[in-house]
Amino acid sequence: MASINKRYALGLLNRHASILKYVMMVSAILVITMVLPKHPKFRYEFEKGRVWLHDDLISPYNYPLKKTPEEVNADKESIKKTILPIYKFNKQVKETQLSQYQADFEAKWRRSNLQNPLLKQKTFRAGYIFLNQVYNKGIIGLNKKYQRDGENYLITVLNNNIETELSTATLLSVSAAFLQASQQLAADKTIAADILLSLIKDHLTPNVFYDEQFTEKLENRALENVSSTRGMVQKGELIIATGNSIDAEVYKKLESLRISYEQNANINGDRKLVLLGQAMLVALIIALLMVFLFLFRKDIFADNRQISLILLVITGMLVFLSFAIKIQIPNLYYIPYCIVPIIIRILFDTRLAMNIHLLVVLIASFFLPNSFEFAFLQITAGMVAIYSIKNLVRREQFLLSALLILLNYLVVFIGILLIREGSINTINWAVFVPFVFSVLLTLLAYPLIYLFEKLFGITSDITLMELTNTNNTLLRDLASKAPGTFQHALQVANLAEAAIYKIGGNTLLVRAGALYHDIGKTENPQFFIENQNKGFNPHDKLSYQESAQIIIRHVSKGIEMARKHNIPEMIVDFIKTHHGNTRVDYFYQSHLKNFPEKIVNENTFRYPGPTPFSKETAVLMMADSVEAASRSLKEPDAKNINDLVERIIDYKLAQHQLDDSDITLHDIEVIKLIFKNMLMSIYHVRIDYSESI
Repeated sequence: MASINKRYALGLLNRHASILKYVMMVSAILVITMVLPKHPKFRYEFEKGRVWLHDDLISPYNYPLKKTPEEVNADKESIKKTILPIYKFNKQVKETQLSQYQADFEAKWRRSNLQNPLLKQKTFRAGYIFLNQVYNKGIIGLNKKYQRDGENYLITVLNNNIETELSTATLLSVSAAFLQASQQLAADKTIAADILLSLIKDHLTPNVFYDEQFTEKLENRALENVSSTRGMVQKGELIIATGNSIDAEVYKKLESLRISYEQNANINGDRKLVLLGQAMLVALIIALLMVFLFLFRKDIFADNRQISLILLVITGMLVFLSFAIKIQIPNLYYIPYCIVPIIIRILFDTRLAMNIHLLVVLIASFFLPNSFEFAFLQITAGMVAIYSIKNLVRREQFLLSALLILLNYLVVFIGILLIREGSINTINWAVFVPFVFSVLLTLLAYPLIYLFEKLFGITSDITLMELTNTNNTLLRDLASKAPGTFQHALQVANLAEAAIYKIGGNTLLVRAGALYHDIGKTENPQFFIENQNKGFNPHDKLSYQESAQIIIRHVSKGIEMARKHNIPEMIVDFIKTHHGNTRVDYFYQSHLKNFPEKIVNENTFRYPGPTPFSKETAVLMMADSVEAASRSLKEPDAKNINDLVERIIDYKLAQHQLDDSDITLHDIEVIKLIFKNMLMSIYHVRIDYSESI
């Protein structure tokens, strides 16, 4: 009854997991479909300078001929030149300065030695009249935006709400006004010119000021009226015939038709049908991804947590792209498309990264101009990104990958322009700037990988690199408390890494697993032969069952220690499986030999398992057993090492320890050869290469 209930519970759990998987898939499809642009897609792809290979294109309706951005900018610059800067008279300046002049004159005259009332009156009046005249004429405060060295320009002056168009030459600057005063007043012998000129200099200040707000308002109003079109293409007009080259004028007509077509959804198609078409394409893409996972990565397909991460990355990128299209960023190549394959490659593997990148680019290319150009650029860049971090062993590889992606963009960018323009002199390098920003933003993959690891409990190659650092707390303890075991772990790591590199697999994972597989031995290191001093063996005082249990316990203790120190479960799997469910044969056989009359429970001498279930865990088991056994060789020559490796690995096969792993017999033969060659190198045995070939 209990087994029936257990099977029922497992079946219910599996059904719920399957339902959740489909819910996530449908949710991703709906979100992506809802955020994608809803305009119909123009059916033709075209490039300037290329031959038109489609049927003759006839204009389906009247549509405006769009100006190029360069033409619009040129028109705007021309309009700006017609807008005169606005200046305003400030009456208060004149009144204030004349009033202050009168007060300052009285004070200065009293301090002088001059006592002639008539001279005083004439001097005051001459200064007052001069200031009144120059302020009525206007003292201008020039604006640097329009000022040119040695040049005058036209301005519009507002005085009492009356507009007057003047040249700056007709107005005075402060320096020009003082120069005029010096020339005019210094020649008058009937006044005290020295006193007057110093006063006038202090009371000359601009009273005609640039009105920036009003001027910009006029500019903006004029710029808003700049037309983005130039002429019309009539319905029924031949735009281009088959076989003709797309010149600049035809390119304008085609681009104008594309914009008109995609903006005029009511004429060119039902938006609901556009939505349906998008949903069908997105659903196909997600379905293909799931089929790929089901056929080639069943472990990911069975893990809803990992599927949710993959769907989140895909959906996030496409939502971000749709948002960028909606807000009309200057160039859609600013977006770091290569961030997706890098994240997937680091968190999962190369094949999945390539598959997902292709699917994302295929969807994105439907909503971007020059779809083929976009797809070619991003697919090649994604391939470079994935290839450049195939084996991540150093953080600097991210920078190298970024440089290689940039180099790929540069090569493709130049290649496309040469095909399009046929001249290197016409290349506008400013157009390449968005690609540089895109590559720089790609470096955000590093913190995002860390975030996804923490949120979804996934172990990346970056984390594995950190775990293989021997300064890690657990490895430092192992090196200090069980130095023999630590040296054994290092040798096992070297053997396993070399083997897995040859047959294919995650070298970082197997190295990390090898370094941690025996950390449980730090509890009782002296009970393991590699840590024992000569002449003392603590097992001599124990029964065979007790000794076997202490040896076996290093597995459970290692699991406990690893989890306590937050070591990822994929590393814990190596600790669990490195002995599989084999027996501790030395103590088992010793017990049978010395106590033949006693009934023995074989499970007392057997490891709890499970057996290895991946290439990496299987290779570690073989490397661990071979390395440990090689230490007992009295004469480590080529024949003895060869026999040892064959015997140990054949025994694992006979005990069905490798049945659950996806390792092949061919892989095992390759592994044997690698182990033999490496052990011969360790023990300085001359290798007979003629027998190894």
